[in-house]
Amino acid sequence: MSGDVLGYAGKRVVVSGAASGMGAATAELLVGLGAEVHSLDVRAPSVPGLASHTDCDLRDPGQIDAAVARIGRVVNMLFNCAGLPNTFPDLDVMLVNFCGLRHLTERVVELMPEHADSAVVSIASTAGIGWVQNLATLMPLVTSADFDAAKAWCEEDPARIANAYGTSKEAINAYTAWRSSTLARRGIRINCCNPGPTDTPMMAEFEKAMGKRYMDEFPVPLGRHARPVEQAWPLVFLNSPRASFVTGVALDADGGFLGGLLTGQIDPSVLAPRG
Repeated sequence: MSGDVLGYAGKRVVVSGAASGMGAATAELLVGLGAEVHSLDVRAPSVPGLASHTDCDLRDPGQIDAAVARIGRVVNMLFNCAGLPNTFPDLDVMLVNFCGLRHLTERVVELMPEHADSAVVSIASTAGIGWVQNLATLMPLVTSADFDAAKAWCEEDPARIANAYGTSKEAINAYTAWRSSTLARRGIRINCCNPGPTDTPMMAEFEKAMGKRYMDEFPVPLGRHARPVEQAWPLVFLNSPRASFVTGVALDADGGFLGGLLTGQIDPSVLAPRG
């Protein structure tokens, strides 16, 4: 077996949200693995060795289209790492975390070679693990025609997106499962990860929204928050040729939270804190 075990050498990859947190850690790993890394974010990353950076606000489909056109040519893998926390307005959270993510994905898969190790992975969240129970509600959003139609769904009933962060992350899980079948026919894989609490710059925003005590005491069987690089490696694995038969999967990188929840060792009321 060659030294390029994960198969990224020479691959053209796109990373959204590469300026900080999990996106920055992912971009840094990919550069180190020999990939040609193109970043998208609202500010320039400090990751050395990037092939290009394009300023791009995922709330604007025109900016997404222009950014993808600028990268051009073949894209082998897409890493959807950009996102907004729940301290932002609900509509903005939905537009960035889901509507923009989906629009970017649909544009990039047009540039992906079929049946040639092409893959997409998205960061969802532990906040999105209830997507199956809410699938009937989510499917009109997930299957809406385009960015504008998805935005209209979000605007129609503000109460429907009152928990915009959780709703957007549930939508990512649902979209991943739904889109995996059609993309599989073209040999393109799509997966997502549901991280638990992770020490990124966004943690301060979660503490503002939920309270520092809540975030400090959120049950994680491993007993600590993750580091960004610990979330980046699962993303890198899922998009690599080493996961060539894995698609439509939500990987729970949560330090054992879901296992404890499903087996009754963690009280589910933690998912709906008072206030």
